[in-house]
Amino acid sequence: MATDPLKIAIKGTTQDHLPIEDVVDGVVILKDGSCAMVMQISSVNFDLLSEKEQSALVFAYGGILNSLNFPIQIIIRSNAKDVSVYLNNLKDAEEKQSNSLLKQRIQLYRKFVEETVKKNDVLSKSFYVVAHFSALELGIKNAGKQTLSTILPPLGKSRSTELPFSKDYILDKAKASLEPKRDHLMRLFSRLGLEIKQLNTKELIELYYKIYNEETAVNQKLQTLNYNAPIVTTK
Repeated sequence: MATDPLKIAIKGTTQDHLPIEDVVDGVVILKDGSCAMVMQISSVNFDLLSEKEQSALVFAYGGILNSLNFPIQIIIRSNAKDVSVYLNNLKDAEEKQSNSLLKQRIQLYRKFVEETVKKNDVLSKSFYVVAHFSALELGIKNAGKQTLSTILPPLGKSRSTELPFSKDYILDKAKASLEPKRDHLMRLFSRLGLEIKQLNTKELIELYYKIYNEETAVNQKLQTLNYNAPIVTTK
């Protein structure tokens, strides 16, 4: 008697459908053997700069791009900002304020923020620069047939293949290639007055968790750094 395919239990995890194999020592290892380092970078309010400052910044940024001899990826993530905590703090400050004039000013400001949030979405933006280590650098002949894997991708197809080499070997090769790129990028962007830092393992896991769990990440948080079996609990 044939087995009904609809009754066959489907076993698997979400990670089977992700391009990420592991996150070790601040390095993201992808399933095709390529790797990447992710750096978070601060921003500049371009509109507040004078015309000369804007021109100088654009010229300096162009100089950075022209000086690179390796590809980078620049990601901008926008998330809706929850200002309810901020509004509650304003309300508490208003109730505790004994000065009637200051109390009135806090009240007016709180109402202004409430009206602004109702009319417009309050977004927080995060900026990242990614340096890649290609599987080609491992000497894989068919790696050239694959497209360059993006480190902050949408959900991809399921991949059941194993890494082309041992994880330790890939990690050593990746670090030797990525660390000079990271240091070079940090020097270049620091010249623009921007703060830039490499994300460590914990920060990377939290970032990917938020990317792939946008709806639940707001009310949940990671309780462990075990990437193979992350545990989340409601706040």
